[in-house]
Amino acid sequence: MDSSKNHRSGYASFILLFVAIKVGLNLLAISHFGFQRDELLHLALGDHLAWGYKEVPPFIALLAKISTTVFGDSVFATRIFSTLAGGLIIWFTGKIVVEFGGGRFAIAVACLALIFSPGFAASDYLFQPVVFDQLWWLLTAYLTIRYINTSAPKYIYLLGVVIGVGLLTKYTMAFFACAIIIGLLFTKQRSTLWNIRILFAVLIALLIFLPNIIWQFRHHLPLVTHMKTLRSTQLEYIKPSDFIKQQLLVNGIALFVWLPGLVAILFSSALSKFRFIAFAYILVFIFLLEMNGKAYYLFGAYPMLFAAGGYSFEQWLKPKYRILRTAIVLLFTLPNLLLLPVALPIFPLDRTLAAFRFVHLAPTWEDQKQHPLTQDYADMFGWDEMGEKVAWAYTGLSPDQQKHTQIFADNYGETGAVYHYGKKYHLPEVASLNSSFTLWAPDSLNAHYIIYVDDRGGYNVEKRLAPYVGKYVRLGEVKSAYAREKGTAIYLLINPKPGLNEIYTKELARKLLE
Repeated sequence: MDSSKNHRSGYASFILLFVAIKVGLNLLAISHFGFQRDELLHLALGDHLAWGYKEVPPFIALLAKISTTVFGDSVFATRIFSTLAGGLIIWFTGKIVVEFGGGRFAIAVACLALIFSPGFAASDYLFQPVVFDQLWWLLTAYLTIRYINTSAPKYIYLLGVVIGVGLLTKYTMAFFACAIIIGLLFTKQRSTLWNIRILFAVLIALLIFLPNIIWQFRHHLPLVTHMKTLRSTQLEYIKPSDFIKQQLLVNGIALFVWLPGLVAILFSSALSKFRFIAFAYILVFIFLLEMNGKAYYLFGAYPMLFAAGGYSFEQWLKPKYRILRTAIVLLFTLPNLLLLPVALPIFPLDRTLAAFRFVHLAPTWEDQKQHPLTQDYADMFGWDEMGEKVAWAYTGLSPDQQKHTQIFADNYGETGAVYHYGKKYHLPEVASLNSSFTLWAPDSLNAHYIIYVDDRGGYNVEKRLAPYVGKYVRLGEVKSAYAREKGTAIYLLINPKPGLNEIYTKELARKLLE
């Protein structure tokens, strides 16, 4: 079918209805709970703009800078760009349905299934690179499909821009871009690759990405160290069977939309010219399976499969089966609607806890123990309390003592929290040797007083640092009942000995070379 016939005026406004639902749900949840651990890091990166960081490319930092400058630094303001990106994901999913030749029913099935997918509900509202990575993957698929349907050169050049920006968002874009190219080689659409415009698109992408490449080499390739650390601390524990199971479960009942979509692209003659999409998905799936990748690394490849699934159901269920069509939409929406509060905080805390109990869900965290909330939810509690208690410790010192005081925190979440809330309390900048905070850490840690945030609840001070200080005083701890940081202790270290600074400077030098 000629896709131009499907560009009826009603389609754009119809797709916008689902964009509005997605954005509305995010706005409903946007201010419940507090900042998530990673969001605090990303806001701090925005105050230290560079072409790269130890754990992420620079795009999220630039967005953070724009966001805080234009909207402010509240939880609501921080999540505005994520919410917009979530809405655009729904928009381009609907647009791909139209490119396939689908109509309103196909759009409704694809978009609603995607909106209420637990995986996408949970990942598309926090200020993290994940949602933007999904958007660039989807745009890559859309622009490739659009070029195949129209042969318009502008889509090739736009593709280069999207891939370049995608690489500045998450390096996983490289996997998907390569998978799309290999997928095209497996199909009759390989002819689109034998075109000088493709070389220009590659050049555009590389030019956009080049500053980060240069930054990586100038900083001793921290990406390599980050991936090694990630693999040894997290990825090694992901079993291939777990990865497969997560892919089957993460979208809930919407599995029965994207999986038929994958099969349809592989075998349907009506979608044969888009078969490269299925091959791209399979290639990335196999790669991540072999690399022990996390489940969400593959999320960006699903919207195009949802679009194919919506198109397929429309072909199978003709307009005369109106009741059956309605039943299908409800079937792929209502079960996931019940799971929505455990993925997206649309309710206050007490009702969210009740929702977890209702579905008999006790999530397992990285500590391999069961908890009343997901780890992502738990990572949104306790940060304001931590900032207030560090500020209380600092203001409890005399003005002369404050002049000779430094603040140090163990992990990037704590450091981000003290950094963020410290602005309100006019605290000195917090130091840390964790994550990208290492890049702007002070050269020495030798003040007369150090306010120390101990992420092991006092173990680091009492068992490791005690010989290196004249005296230490425990000033408090995080008591927020549902915080993952519950028990994190705050100490005042008095008259540190030279040995403490020696340990610090050696560790700083080592980490700057990683």
